[in-house]
Amino acid sequence: MSKLGAFSLALVFVGLLAAQAPAGKDLGWAFPTAAMVVNKPPIPEVEGPQPLPGSTKKYTQMELDNLASPPDWFPEQHPPAPRIVTDGTANKGFACGSCHLMNGLGHPESGDIQGLTREYFIQTMKDFKSGARKDPIRMTAIAQSTSDADAAAAAEWFGSLKAPATPWIKVTEQNTVPKTYLGQGRMRFIDPAGGNEPIGNRIIMLPMDVQRARLRDPRAGAGFTALVPAGSVAKGEALAKTGGGGKTVECAICHGEGL
Repeated sequence: MSKLGAFSLALVFVGLLAAQAPAGKDLGWAFPTAAMVVNKPPIPEVEGPQPLPGSTKKYTQMELDNLASPPDWFPEQHPPAPRIVTDGTANKGFACGSCHLMNGLGHPESGDIQGLTREYFIQTMKDFKSGARKDPIRMTAIAQSTSDADAAAAAEWFGSLKAPATPWIKVTEQNTVPKTYLGQGRMRFIDPAGGNEPIGNRIIMLPMDVQRARLRDPRAGAGFTALVPAGSVAKGEALAKTGGGGKTVECAICHGEGL
């Protein structure tokens, strides 16, 4: 999917929430909390250190789930990371690389921060810290406990990462989707009990490879499939390119050609 397509889809997502969600409706499918997690693991827990093909490293499940010390399977494939990215003791327990991964692309519960400009990244952290932007689950607390110097170091590092040749998220349009549940890591998995249901106005994010996602593999193929209602990408592209008949303005006016 092109960069334009991905950005267009995000616009459709925001538009659907704003225009079609009834007032006060629970949007937990889009904004999951820890309290919503169902203890129904899709794969058995693995005892002892786990390998990842292509890497010389091994991590236990406890190490993989440690938000203060993210697994770095391929340290040779990225520039040396600053402490704030790899060591959560710098800000009360949340290393950037845990949720956003060591590729900056992250899992569905966290934002894609790979390649963001330094200015945008730093301003976002300032907004979380001041309360101008709010995330009651993690980012507000993380920003408030992260020094300006550490935020700048993270901004420089994530901004230096290059986008993969293969998209991290594959968009698939379909109006009927498998039944899913919110499981470990606040990721959505296909319900082992089976069954299908209408997608409605939701975006359902599923790991392309459950095992690799749980291992926090940062490589292509360990990303996610976004199941979206039929016609979403075309609607998003029209909105991004034309403003959708007066709903907004063309994205390129602010973001430039190529977005």
